[in-house]
Amino acid sequence: MQIHEQQQGAVTVLRPEGPLTAADADDFKNRLLQAQRDSLGRVVLDASAIPLVDSAGLEALVEVTEEMAQSGQALKLCAANETLRQVLELTGLAHMFEYFEDANAAVRSFL
Repeated sequence: MQIHEQQQGAVTVLRPEGPLTAADADDFKNRLLQAQRDSLGRVVLDASAIPLVDSAGLEALVEVTEEMAQSGQALKLCAANETLRQVLELTGLAHMFEYFEDANAAVRSFL
């Protein structure tokens, strides 16, 4: 999995490309947590290029979200495809994330 990073002002937008599976879950989690530290919690996950997520990928998302919540922050998720949204709904995890249509809307939510 390749993870593209873009700065929009003080907000870090991460856009992973490829499936979020056990093979990449630890690296993915570490990259999100590093972005969270570097940008003081202003992180947007652009999920537009994540075609599927397995249980290890879900666990990585949950762990990052829980760690951010401990410091009063939230992982903002944008452009999630229908499959990812359904997986989050079916697993009861959807309430843990703030959803936005695109990265610009998610970035603006920090203002």
